[in-house]
Amino acid sequence: MSDGGLFGDSVDNFLLPIKELLDDESVTEVMINGPKSIFIERNGKVEKTDFEFPDEDSLIAAVNNIAQSVGRVIDEDNPTLDARLPAPKNYRIHAVIPPCARNGTTIAIRKFSKVQMTLKDYIRFGAITPDGAQFLDLSVFLGKNILVSGGTGSGKTTLLGLLAGRIPDGQRLIVIEDASELSIDYEHVVFFETKMANAEGNGEVTIRDLLKSSLRLRPDRIVVGEVRGAEALELISAMNTGHRGCFGTIHSNSPQDAMVRLEALAQGGDSKISEKAICQQIASAVDMVVQISRFSDGSRRIQEISEVNGLDEDGNYALTPIYELGNLKRGAGGKLHGELEPTGAIPSFMDEIEDNRIPFTRDKFLKKAA
Repeated sequence: MSDGGLFGDSVDNFLLPIKELLDDESVTEVMINGPKSIFIERNGKVEKTDFEFPDEDSLIAAVNNIAQSVGRVIDEDNPTLDARLPAPKNYRIHAVIPPCARNGTTIAIRKFSKVQMTLKDYIRFGAITPDGAQFLDLSVFLGKNILVSGGTGSGKTTLLGLLAGRIPDGQRLIVIEDASELSIDYEHVVFFETKMANAEGNGEVTIRDLLKSSLRLRPDRIVVGEVRGAEALELISAMNTGHRGCFGTIHSNSPQDAMVRLEALAQGGDSKISEKAICQQIASAVDMVVQISRFSDGSRRIQEISEVNGLDEDGNYALTPIYELGNLKRGAGGKLHGELEPTGAIPSFMDEIEDNRIPFTRDKFLKKAA
């Protein structure tokens, strides 16, 4: 078997109908909705292509071949496949086969960027303002626990990698993911990846399992690629027991919804803990929520940076927006224009900023005149 193809000549041949799309660095995702319907994402926008597979059998053969190459099984009893393709490609594939997939075999291939993005790049792309970026930077420096919230394809993983790359030197970072996507430029970092059960249903290793193990491996900071299950309780506990500066992402449409979703996930982790106790733990653990969104022009931007200030009198999470995205206006070519603006609220840890002589003064938070 050759090592020059996707997995060698065999799998490469099966994926030959879309090889041009996989080799195109401007394409970030390939979406196959049956053999004759293939879409791509380019520059944040989805577009239909003229590429196609000869028939359903050839598409099924490609999926079976990929599954075999990573030691997985996809068949009528196991109709879904979630896999990360090994280097040098580093793609993430999710597939669903008929009869569950009524359009025919359905596949999404996400391609991870080979280019390491920096905070300066993030500013240049218009995702955040210089002041907003510096505020996130100093929050990472001060060890704030940060939850990155957003929808599918909003850029949560990219932002998480940027934040992790800003951790001060001399710390031990443990990264836990379902499928390794994060690219982090840091000296002392350990990467963990979950493991699915085999065909007999044995050998599964979950994010929760790896999070429990990581706490015994002397981490200074823990990064969870996506919080989506009972591991939420362990992450909250870690944040509350000396592991400051932890990060995680969560699927949600607003900072408030992110906190409520984290609560729901944590409740599934241990029914012995009361709802009130979990709420109090979450309110104490999470310092900030960063909301990121994908907009109609394909751009991905920070929509809100909020501080968590415990619980209010009614027992709800008290969130204070520090920066919010101003009104967006559509310009030439459909491009949206607008930027992250201070709300006028001063973060509760302003004294920490000043005590550490960080050059970020109170006037940075002043609301702009209308």
